[in-house]
Amino acid sequence: MTRSRVDFDTSVGDETYTALKSSTEFMQQFIMSLSLACIPGVMERRQEEVMRMAEAKAELRELKQMQEERLDETKDDSDENQDTTTNTAEREEELLQIIANNGADSTPWTGANIRIYFPDAGSAALAKRDWQNEVPACVQFSSCGGVQTADVSKDSIIVFFCPRASEAEYVEEILYKTEEERGDNLMMTIMVNPLLVDMGVTGFGMAGRRLRERLIDNLIPAYYLRTLSWGALTRVWPQLFTVWQEDENAEGGYRMIKAMERLPSNPEVEDIFDIENGEMKEPGEGPGFLDGIADFVTGMTRL
Repeated sequence: MTRSRVDFDTSVGDETYTALKSSTEFMQQFIMSLSLACIPGVMERRQEEVMRMAEAKAELRELKQMQEERLDETKDDSDENQDTTTNTAEREEELLQIIANNGADSTPWTGANIRIYFPDAGSAALAKRDWQNEVPACVQFSSCGGVQTADVSKDSIIVFFCPRASEAEYVEEILYKTEEERGDNLMMTIMVNPLLVDMGVTGFGMAGRRLRERLIDNLIPAYYLRTLSWGALTRVWPQLFTVWQEDENAEGGYRMIKAMERLPSNPEVEDIFDIENGEMKEPGEGPGFLDGIADFVTGMTRL
């Protein structure tokens, strides 16, 4: 069973929205792709839904065309025309509903599930209401806190969405319990934008270090994207972490300036940019001791 993490941050320091809010659109697309790729039967069901919606749109166009032709042929208000108009209106309403639901199949899903754990019950309830047309029927919604009463016997993948330090204990409890109950039937665990170590909750002392050792350090960074004021830091497993700088002359508008096997720290990322742009010397160049002090002070001011 694989434990992995996905980090997606395009805020560039903008605190207007919470991590949960700003990650919602990405999360919906990610869960859709994950479901299609990993859950048996989802792809076939989705294809049927797309076909159902396409057929509904085609039939709706035909009905509107027939109505226009009928109006041109007669202005008679006979009972027969009224019945036809009523039947047509009812069918139009049915077709519009199919289109509004993206052709969704109303039959209950009986296959394997992907379960998303939200930080709290309120967020889970809102997602259950608002995400119905954005994710497949195999997706189930739960929260980290409170008593866990959901049936997890069909859970194949569990995803923790923006778990915070205040939910760290619940995350561990749910994770270990699900792994024990599902065993090899649990394909993977994914944490999306986790923030499980926080100075105000766990601190950075022994408690935070133990939590990191037990839970965080073993997570495989499968996907990483963080936008910067001058570029981006990315990673798609199993490739390296790469630092990119905006460059209007480069293909795609970005130029890779560094590739690393590990995730660089914030000061390291800024140093990579400074070295690339001649604002800082490569390590080992220059007087050494004085440069080291200067780099330390510069790094501290960026924290």
